[in-house]
Amino acid sequence: PEDNVLFVEQFRVPLQASTIEMPAGLVGDIDAGESIEVSAVRELEEETGWTAEHAEVLMIGPTSSGASSEKIAFVRATGLRRIGEGGGDESEDITVHEVPRTQAAAWLVQKMAEGYEADAKLWAGLWMIEHHLDGRPRG
Repeated sequence: PEDNVLFVEQFRVPLQASTIEMPAGLVGDIDAGESIEVSAVRELEEETGWTAEHAEVLMIGPTSSGASSEKIAFVRATGLRRIGEGGGDESEDITVHEVPRTQAAAWLVQKMAEGYEADAKLWAGLWMIEHHLDGRPRG
C-alpha cells in the first residue's frame, strides 16, 4: 500500500552467504494439490507477514535449462495487508526488508556492495513490477 517492495534476507547454506531475494517458495510442498497462486500467498505470509487479496501468475520458465528441469513462476500479489511479523517457519531465519519501489534497485546494489548475494531474478521481478511482459508500462 505504501509503494514498497518486500525483500527477504536469509543465510543460504549452499552459498555460505546471506542473500537478498524476493519472497519465494515451493509449490506443493505442503499440499500436493496447491495451486501456484495459493502457494505464493502462503509463502508471502510465512516469509514476510503480509497477505494478498489476489495473486496472478505472470510467467513460468526454466531457471537453468542446460542443467535442470526446474521452472520458476513469477507471481504478482496485489491487495496486500500486514497480518504478522513474517520471518519464515521454524527452519528459517528470515529478515524482511520493505524498500520504497523507486529506491529498490539502488538498495540492492548497496546490499551487494556490503557483501550480500543478490538473486539474479530480483532484476526481472523489479522490471515486472512496472511492466507487462510485452514491455508496456503498467498503469
